[in-house]
Amino acid sequence: MALKVIGSGFGRTGTKSLKDALETLGFGPCHHMHELLEYPDQVPTWQALANGDTRDWETVFNGYSSQVDWPGAHYWEQTVAAFPDAKVVHSVRPIEKWWASFDKTIGKLLERHKELDFPPLVRDILDMNSQFIGEATFGGNFRDRDTAIATFEKRTCDVRAAVPADRLLVFDVAEGWAPLCAFLQVAEPDIPFPHHNLRADFWEVLGGEPA
Repeated sequence: MALKVIGSGFGRTGTKSLKDALETLGFGPCHHMHELLEYPDQVPTWQALANGDTRDWETVFNGYSSQVDWPGAHYWEQTVAAFPDAKVVHSVRPIEKWWASFDKTIGKLLERHKELDFPPLVRDILDMNSQFIGEATFGGNFRDRDTAIATFEKRTCDVRAAVPADRLLVFDVAEGWAPLCAFLQVAEPDIPFPHHNLRADFWEVLGGEPA
């Protein structure tokens, strides 16, 4: 199964809501960071990629018709090339809201995860995230507001520059169904757009926010 939708946006841009929306619209299953917790056999592949190895992208995303969030979003250039018929949805969020959310969730977790008591699977995922999010994406400065915001904005510019306009939707989940459905050429469902992954939800998955 080839990817039909590629998500290039950073975490904390409503990617869980976007995952649920895409699955509702028939573009599922949709790959998301949560898949690694549900399917631990995927973790070695992503560890290898984080260490610089290459993989066949159809094999990596076997069984999925869409992808959002890290780790897949880190490799958007490779997947855009590997799946030339896929459309790209670049999720965004007002920059200050994104930073406030990222800093109190992913940023805090990347900084503190080595001192916290997690099961081996979670620790493996977090060590991997430190490689491709903390280091490769943010150069280790993920708790610095200006650096993080500049990196966030650069990603959007890079995606706009690389992906043809007719293949790209820059999308804020607050916009709801209309732009997403128009872009994907599907009918709007008669249900509310999903909204998930508040800050408390993020920490609940990990057993609670550290002090």
